[in-house]
Amino acid sequence: MDLSTLRHSCSHIMAQAVKDIWPEIKVAIGPSIDDGFYYDFDKKEPFAPEDLDKIESRMREIIKSNLPFQREEVSKHEAVDFFSRRGETYKLELLNEISDEKVSLYKTGDGFVDLCRGPHVAATGAIKAFKLLSIAGAYWHGIETNPMLQRIYGTAFDNEADLKKYLDFIEEAKKRDHRKLGKELELFDIYHDEAGAGLVFYHPKGAVLKNILETYEKQEHLRRGYVMVSTPHVLKGELWKTSGHAGYYRENMYYLEIDGQEYAVKPMNCPGHILIYQSKTRSYRDLPLRMFELGTVYRHEKSGVLHGLLRVRSFTQDDAHIFCLPEQVKAEIKGVVDFVFDTMSLFGFKDLKIEISTRPKKSIGTDEDWQRATSALKESLDEKNLPYEINEGDGAFYGPKIDIKLKDAIGRYWQCATIQCDFALPQNFDLKYVGSDGKNYTPVMLHRVIFGSLERFIGTLIEHYAGNFPLWLSPEQVVIIPLKSELEDYARKVEGLLKEKNIRVSIDLSSETLNKKIRNAEIAKVPYCLVCGGREASAETVSVRSKKNGDLGVMKIDDFVAKVVEEVEKKA
Repeated sequence: MDLSTLRHSCSHIMAQAVKDIWPEIKVAIGPSIDDGFYYDFDKKEPFAPEDLDKIESRMREIIKSNLPFQREEVSKHEAVDFFSRRGETYKLELLNEISDEKVSLYKTGDGFVDLCRGPHVAATGAIKAFKLLSIAGAYWHGIETNPMLQRIYGTAFDNEADLKKYLDFIEEAKKRDHRKLGKELELFDIYHDEAGAGLVFYHPKGAVLKNILETYEKQEHLRRGYVMVSTPHVLKGELWKTSGHAGYYRENMYYLEIDGQEYAVKPMNCPGHILIYQSKTRSYRDLPLRMFELGTVYRHEKSGVLHGLLRVRSFTQDDAHIFCLPEQVKAEIKGVVDFVFDTMSLFGFKDLKIEISTRPKKSIGTDEDWQRATSALKESLDEKNLPYEINEGDGAFYGPKIDIKLKDAIGRYWQCATIQCDFALPQNFDLKYVGSDGKNYTPVMLHRVIFGSLERFIGTLIEHYAGNFPLWLSPEQVVIIPLKSELEDYARKVEGLLKEKNIRVSIDLSSETLNKKIRNAEIAKVPYCLVCGGREASAETVSVRSKKNGDLGVMKIDDFVAKVVEEVEKKA
């Protein structure tokens, strides 16, 4: 059976159960989604967690009754009259958005009728395994000025075994939730009330992790022939009109007035890089010119879609723009793909999925240029024998793109790298280079990121490793525990030897017991814990505990330092 139909039918059964229990509630919409379904309700009092058990119980009764899903086609006028009498204002709004003269209604039982295109299962008894999962708020139509509704999420499967497997997966995902671990591991926080939603504050350990990524990026980009640039956070509004962002992306931008002129906080780095390109005459010999910037950008995301580090309003992109000759395009695309695969392998992601997103409805540029750009992306992947899927209509407004997604430790895919092929912006800005014949030509522009958003990639890393980072990535690599306060000097000596080798180390001088200190190090997911007693101090040794392998026994300080340095260098 088609799971989408099964889940959509289950959402209707849930709505029927809710109306049976609370007849005064108004119902909104209830689609199937990836891995489940939801339904939105207008209820004066919030649903309580225990209400889910009550709703599930009523759903089981409806399923046991094996009520048929009865479809009836009526005129739009009849449907308006029907839902008006029932006071279902959200259904009336939906009807107002439908241009068809006829609409379909689905009825189950004695009185529950829903406006729906369908299809549905034949009868409620077809639902064999389901579970209600959570309650959340959701603005009607996703618009913040609309009423806030209550959304109940659930899932359904063909059988109990598949449902149990999915629920186990959900529990594992909860344990790995980067928002939960980010707080527990003191990596980051988002102060919604004090500073605003979607704005990330990195605590010391989180800042260390971010710096590890940034340092890798700078070194690797320079090694691969990129030049580093840095551009302002605020640029004139006219610049964004020329780029097309003002026309196609304005609702996601922050605008302000300075000296009577309109400015915008940058949502992207490309116009700044274009200005640098324009700063002098470019020759064909200068190309490809690869500009790289760790640029912080700002986007006005709706509050309902903000999600930890994965969807924020301010983030840092590892952004680069490659200005190249038309005949260089494929080689540059393939070079970026290699860069992505090398990087993701280093960070522990071996399974990648590739999509090509084509021209959206709202776009700029000619059909010919879009065809050339799309062909360049496809041919580059074909020549590398890399499989890909086509994602119709999801390209950037200025060009098609390759999206590369990572598969994490529990099988979820995460968006990271993007490569966009752009003929339009170079034309909008009248970019030129002098060819070998002395004439002016327009370069092709590739927009690309490797991590994408550093914030999103850090969130991905946290969930992939469940916070148990490999030694080279761990913000805190070693914690030293002296058994007595008089052993602090020895602990400082060990700390100094480790710091000389750039090992990130701390000393626990708290008054807690030894067992509690070791437990705290384990909770903080520190890879190595060194216990220093009187015997260790006399022999210049340390007692080593590994989070991964347990008690490793006593080691000479120099031997432990060498072991840790080797492990870090291997990036195991």
